[in-house]
Formats: sequence, C-alpha cells, structure tokens
Amino acid sequence: MATSTASKAAPEAAPTAAEKPPSLRKPKLSKRRRREALSFYLFISPWVIGFLVFLLGPMIASVYYSLTDWDSFNPPKWVGFQNYVTALTDDPVFWKALWNTFYYAAISVPLGLVLGLWLANLLNKQVRARKLFRTLIYLPTLIPLVATAMIFRMVLAPNGPINDFLGLFGVSGPNWLLDGPWVKPALILMSAWGAGAATVLLLAAMKGIPRELYEAAEVDGASATRQFWSITLPHLTPIIFFNLIMGLINAFQIFSQVYILIPKGKNPAGYDAAQTMVPLLFDQAFSYYRMGYASAISWLLFLVILVFTVIAFRTTRRWVFYETEVK
Repeated sequence: MATSTASKAAPEAAPTAAEKPPSLRKPKLSKRRRREALSFYLFISPWVIGFLVFLLGPMIASVYYSLTDWDSFNPPKWVGFQNYVTALTDDPVFWKALWNTFYYAAISVPLGLVLGLWLANLLNKQVRARKLFRTLIYLPTLIPLVATAMIFRMVLAPNGPINDFLGLFGVSGPNWLLDGPWVKPALILMSAWGAGAATVLLLAAMKGIPRELYEAAEVDGASATRQFWSITLPHLTPIIFFNLIMGLINAFQIFSQVYILIPKGKNPAGYDAAQTMVPLLFDQAFSYYRMGYASAISWLLFLVILVFTVIAFRTTRRWVFYETEVK
C-alpha cells in the first residue's frame, strides 16, 4: 500500500526529446535558411574582424598600457595606477586642458543647438528659394575639416574679414589666433560653421509634425510663437537630444582645429590657452613618447564623456517628448 502511494506521489518523468510534442521541438533549419545564415555571417565578417582587430583589440591594449610606463620602443614597465595619479594630482597641464575642454563644450554645444533650431525654423517657412538656402546651409558640413580650418585661418587673421567688419563700427579687432583670451572664442566661432548637419535633422523632424495640431491651435487662437513652444519644440526634443549627445562627444574630442589653427611652436601662448584633452594626449604620445601616460589620459577623457552622457540620458524623462510614449 505504501509502495503504491509513493508511486502515485512521485512526479512524472520529463518527456525525452523524442516524446516532446511537435510544438516544443526546435525546428530544423532548411537548406535555404542555412545558406542564408552562412551568407549573413560571411557578409558581416569584415566588420566583425575590423571591430575586433582595429577597435576592441586596441582598446583592451590601451587599458594595459595605461598601467605601464611605455615609450613604444622599449618593453612596457608595470607602474599600476601611477599614470592616473600623476594626471590627477601632479600635472597642472591636465587640469588646464580639461578646463579648456569644458569651456569649449559648454558654449559651443548650446550655441550649435540654438543656431540649428533657429535655422531649421526659418527654412521651414514658405519662402522663395528655400531649397537653395537649405543647400547653402548644409554645404559647409561637406567641406573637409582641414580646408575649413585653413579658411578660418584667413578669416580670423588680424587683417581678415571679421576684423575689417568690426572696423566699420570703430572696433579694433583682436588677434583671434594669437592672443590667449581670444583663442577659445575663435574656436567656438568656428564650431558654428557646422550647424548645417543639426539643421537638416531638425528640419526633417519639423516636416513630420502633424499639420492637424497647428490647425487646432489656430482655431484656439494660439499665436505663431505659442505654437512653436507648445507644438514644434516638444516634437523636436528627440532630435535635439541626439544632437546634444553627438555635440558633447565631438566637443570633448576637438583636435584638428587646435592642431591646424594654433601651432605650438609658433604660438605657445595661444596654444596653451587652446590646449584641450585630445591635443594633450597627442603631445604626450607622439611628442614625448609617453604612451602609457597618454593611454591613461584617453581613459580619463572616456570617463568624463561617459559621465556627461549618462547625466544627459538621466534627464531625458523630464524634457524629451516621444509621441508614441505613454506616461
């Protein structure tokens, strides 16, 4: 009796693979599906190999080298976190470069956002030759950065067009690329040259806003300004957020403008005023051959960008509006 009761209480054995119902069996791939999967892996393999060899591999290696003293000629010597300690506690140039980078990002990024939004709003109007204006505004983003820097070297020269324009009002223009206090404003002014990329994205987003919303606002008596702040701007916040993130990353990685416009040997005072994180990293790596210290600076810069990016993402629920999101 006990045996029969125990046998009834015992759990049923799990069905084997052969006993599983057809709905639970893993379907076998057909010959065509296997061929498609093989083609997929073959086509994606160049990107995967390139990512592993040229991006992930060097990133892992840089973590190791940041913990060593290495000049790229002799074997690296393990020093632990000494490079990080030196950068944070015993290198005033590091903090100056970090401050200059903050200064540039804090002004250039909001300036680019406001300028792009203003231009997109203007180009969204029904005006003549608006397609030509859209092309002209986006055209500067297609010019190589080196060519743009050379153009601004002439524009910002002591006898350049900007100082000639200021002279019409009796203002004596500064030496933009030579005087220390004016170097960063010159770089910020140059950053406004590339507002066309953000303008195109914002303009495309404006075209996607339902026209019915504006018609309902007009019926309610809302002015054009009120329609912009209550309808247009909330619908543009996802694009503004995207431009904010990309602008922050690009601003913290500014290099070519400083390297081309402000040579260190010819203008040491101006170069110190414009010294940012990536030029500092470049100097430490390829001028002084302190590859380990340069790797540590690069990872500190990565942490700074990561912190600001996380802060931006944390604040999205307060000001970014997604039309399909239900709150």
